[in-house]
Amino acid sequence: MTRRLRALLASCLAATLAFPALSHGQSAPAAPAAPPAAKKADAPRQQKKEPADVGAVKGNPDDPNNGFLKRHEGFLKDLAAKNGKVGVLFVGDSITDGWRGSGKQVFQKNYGDMDPLNIGIGGDRTQHVIWRLEHGEVDGISPKAAVLMIGTNNLGSNTNEEIVAGVTRIVEILHEKLPRTKVLLLAIFPRGAKAEDPNRARIKTINGQLAKLDDGGKTVKYLDIGPKFLADDGTLPKDVMPDALHPNEKGYEIWAESIRPTLDELMKS
Repeated sequence: MTRRLRALLASCLAATLAFPALSHGQSAPAAPAAPPAAKKADAPRQQKKEPADVGAVKGNPDDPNNGFLKRHEGFLKDLAAKNGKVGVLFVGDSITDGWRGSGKQVFQKNYGDMDPLNIGIGGDRTQHVIWRLEHGEVDGISPKAAVLMIGTNNLGSNTNEEIVAGVTRIVEILHEKLPRTKVLLLAIFPRGAKAEDPNRARIKTINGQLAKLDDGGKTVKYLDIGPKFLADDGTLPKDVMPDALHPNEKGYEIWAESIRPTLDELMKS
């Protein structure tokens, strides 16, 4: 027997002696368990898909602390306190809501003597404004003009056509609820710091469709003041909209100045 063969036999014998003999019916030791597989990361939660032209409550309607519904209830109280005396109505999302924040002084200076009512809520999409209008927020008033700007929050969940349908439905409801009120329909404001931001192209397309709602000011006057916020190269300056979406005080001054001639004309008629 060669030295190499003897070494191989000795290795096999040592391996056999390392495990005790199994009795009849006894199973072999189980192999070590494989390490658990890494848990797969949860997929990003998708924003709830809702029709843009059908009223909907934002958040859980059964939640007693639903902030949207609390704001709605607050607006109903504001409405009651007005005793029907409202000269100009502002309707929209956080950008309109911001007249209470960064734009507060500008608002008071420009609209304080017009008996204004602001029903803008941050984060609202068209369907949320529709729900609020259908649930009493403009009942019992007849303002001379309503300033409407809505739709930017729908960009993340609705198509361009759906957003146009949603804004159109809001205009229809304002006509139904406020037949003597002229609607100043503002184009969706530019967003995104750079001119080539993808949202810019979408907003331009949507605004092109919204412009068709203008009937010469008989009931609706469309106005695009977006270029007033932009620099010559199309960028959105931080000293106007610091987050490239919401105006600061300077931005609200631009807004008020840009709509003044048109709003004054609507308020006269």
